Amino acid sequence: MIDGKPLMRSMMGERIWSLMQSDPEEFKRETRAYFARGYPGWTVVKVKYPIVYLRDERGRQG
Repeated sequence: MIDGKPLMRSMMGERIWSLMQSDPEEFKRETRAYFARGYPGWTVVKVKYPIVYLRDERGRQG
């Protein structure tokens, strides 16, 4: 939980995970892009193989 709200747990393919060691910046870009397409309005907050933790940002005003 972050800010008292539960996080959603999800997974992604090995192609992206393989970038974690070889190209960390590309791993971050690919991870964000993957979840932006699949879960619009959710933000990646933590990754720990094989789980990616997402926070629901839908409806939040900045």
